[in-house]
Amino acid sequence: MARDSFAVAVSFLGALVLLATAASGARLPGRAGGSAQPRGDGGATSTAVFALGSFWRSEAAFGCLPGVIRTSVGYAGGSKANPEYRNLADHAECVKVEYNPQLIQYKQLLDVFWASHDPREVFGQGPDVGNQYRSVIFTNGTLEARLAGLSKEREQGKDRSSVITTEIQPVGAFYPAEPEHQKFELKRKPFLVQLIGNLSEEELMSSTLAAKLNAYAADLCPLETHKRISSKIDEIAKKGWPILKDI
Repeated sequence: MARDSFAVAVSFLGALVLLATAASGARLPGRAGGSAQPRGDGGATSTAVFALGSFWRSEAAFGCLPGVIRTSVGYAGGSKANPEYRNLADHAECVKVEYNPQLIQYKQLLDVFWASHDPREVFGQGPDVGNQYRSVIFTNGTLEARLAGLSKEREQGKDRSSVITTEIQPVGAFYPAEPEHQKFELKRKPFLVQLIGNLSEEELMSSTLAAKLNAYAADLCPLETHKRISSKIDEIAKKGWPILKDI
């Protein structure tokens, strides 16, 4: 990771404050799939939902992919209404990925899903133990279910000595997680939050730039993208701190 770029930015910006955490209350379930939603450019946006362990890092795994418009974390796969982080019942921690299907295909998102966790682990991921960290592909319709099934077969075929534990099931309701869990990796680098203008919690959830910087903060962007972002941070430090608007 380009630590020197971070050091320049930190030195220039000085002491920064974390975003105020928005008050959280009951959260209504949202549609994670269904009809394509409009993009800002008038095109259609598709949505995919995955559970692959702790959603803090899972969200960052998708944020830097070309064609990804926004990411958010939440809960799905269970029966409890309005689950909360401390009371999930049978829900799993998930990441919702909204993307432009003309720029990135669902199959490519599946590739990132498999590469970003160990689908052979039982009852958790690494140090995170529990049903909420299980591996799930939540599908919207027959085509996604078929593609998910084929990808699972391919993954299983790589090693027959252990069983893939990943479930494949219809997405159903997706409950957005509390604000403090959104863009978690980005918020751990408060100078990056400051660089994009201290957006509100709602703006952070909907921002494509915030999704990319969340991945950058977790060191999960492709090398060339990472270098480009670091270069822009250096440029901002030299010019006198304009707001970072795009990368």
